[in-house]
Amino acid sequence: MIAFVRGQFAVKTPARVVVDVNGVGYDLQISLNTFSAISNKESGQLFTYLHITENAHTLFGFAELSEKDLFLQLISVSGVGASTARMMLSGMKPEEITRAIVQGNTKQLEGIKGIGKKSAERLIVELRDKLAKQHNENILPGFVTPQMDSDAINALISLGIGRVMAEQAVKKTMQNTPENSSLEDIIKQALKNL
Repeated sequence: MIAFVRGQFAVKTPARVVVDVNGVGYDLQISLNTFSAISNKESGQLFTYLHITENAHTLFGFAELSEKDLFLQLISVSGVGASTARMMLSGMKPEEITRAIVQGNTKQLEGIKGIGKKSAERLIVELRDKLAKQHNENILPGFVTPQMDSDAINALISLGIGRVMAEQAVKKTMQNTPENSSLEDIIKQALKNL
């Protein structure tokens, strides 16, 4: 397996780059996200993934290891191929895709060419828990998780507030709360919304 290539960027387009490594040109398929990262560079290192099918061996290149890891997660989902995963990484930044999946935002995922309602739902069902564990608040600042809703409701119930009232207060709070709110902020605001 080829883990990465380092060399001169002999050819660069928004969809592919040819990396000259000591006289050997590696043709890598890239996302717009990677193209943006290397567009002003003459040389550099790209992490790679070799995708093997019956008809072709395709080498994909990524500017960051986190983008490669997300690509591998995406193609592990049934119905999401390498081309679709590359399209997703071209349409949204990796952290935006992760947020959309963890927050269950099917509409945002459907906005990507090649992703329909069923594919978006499948991505959320299969990857939500994995990505939520890998990307906690410290890694993705400004990230309100569904778990925070549940934790806020449980905190209000433990303070003696009925479940229905607690759920309504948290729901109202979440509609008006900035994405970078902490659990403590959500609970405080929910108490004001009772």
